[in-house]
Amino acid sequence: MENLTQPLMVAGIRLGTVCAGIKYPDRRDLVVIEAAAGTRVAAVFTRNAFRAAPVTVARVHLAAASPRYLLINTGNANAGTGRQGLADAEASCQTLAELTGCTPLEVLPFSTGVIGEPLPLFRLMAGLPAALAALQADGWEEAAHGIMTTDTRPKWASRRQTRNGREVTVTGMAKGAGMIRPDMATMLAFIATDAEVDQALLRQVLTEAMADSFNAITVDGDTSTNDSCVLLATGQSGAAIPAGGDEFEQFAGMVREVCRDLAQAIIRDGEGATKFITVQVEGGRDVAECRQVAYAIAHSPLVKTAFFASDPNWGRILAAVGRAGLNELEIDRVALHLDEVCIVREGCRAADYTEAQGQAVMARPEITIRVELGRGEATARIWTTDLSFDYVRINAEYRT
Repeated sequence: MENLTQPLMVAGIRLGTVCAGIKYPDRRDLVVIEAAAGTRVAAVFTRNAFRAAPVTVARVHLAAASPRYLLINTGNANAGTGRQGLADAEASCQTLAELTGCTPLEVLPFSTGVIGEPLPLFRLMAGLPAALAALQADGWEEAAHGIMTTDTRPKWASRRQTRNGREVTVTGMAKGAGMIRPDMATMLAFIATDAEVDQALLRQVLTEAMADSFNAITVDGDTSTNDSCVLLATGQSGAAIPAGGDEFEQFAGMVREVCRDLAQAIIRDGEGATKFITVQVEGGRDVAECRQVAYAIAHSPLVKTAFFASDPNWGRILAAVGRAGLNELEIDRVALHLDEVCIVREGCRAADYTEAQGQAVMARPEITIRVELGRGEATARIWTTDLSFDYVRINAEYRT
């Protein structure tokens, strides 16, 4: 893998980013992504019943046409805005279509920011000509800045491999630091490749990549109204990806790695986070119950605050396992490790465990909680954060 200092360009993709003043002056908040004609697009969206207006519009447009442009604004989610929000999302697509010569159905809108406030449509529209003028193939890093909200740093990832003498590139960017919990994608993410990929295959690659990336992270247990993840395949490299076989697996692996990098970057930048925590649950009857236990641990405020305090209060973890809702859990088969230290064996404190061992692990910035259930062969892994004073401050002050 290359040691990259900036995102790799993807043939057939250009990005333009400007300051439109949607919420704050002089802040990058409007991004346009242009895709070459013939680009295939797969996307997944939030399952939140109060899905934002741009999510509703994007789903309709994606079902009706092949997208040429993605339109992204920050500072305002255009969610909880009723019929006017839908009209505003449609109007933004109409304006971009008029400026570019495409149809409104070929534009997918995306928004992120404060929920329940009317979209300042006139500012968005006024910024579009400048965003189009700024379109450039190497605009990924600027765009990664442009989609940030409470993020403290831009998030991007790239991979490049050679296929039968042709280079194939995958580059993606994401935003997210709070309101993060799997129920589709947990944030906004935009990924592109210059490979030629069949539509059904592209959807399969995205779905499988998300299972072990964006759908395996949580900061606070809240799924946003605006979650969206898009994968574009321009076909501009001339490298066709077949269904099945080594070539497909290698390509799918590139997409998985980019998605995993972006997902982990979201956790590392979690609002107020001081710890990067891996929760690994093993020995379950199926993956679903392993994930059930993992999220019970990751969503416990008591567990998360103990990690913030670097306190090896392992009783809180055991309590979370016990209330996860597993039927017929035999507690004398349960074991618990923090990194290499076994704290619980056969359902109770390990005889050789010392508090000093636990404290040494808890002082680390990256920690793995490993739970052995002793009832099967299934495993699951998710990533989460601690819960700090700054998380409360950031979210208390979010609208001020």
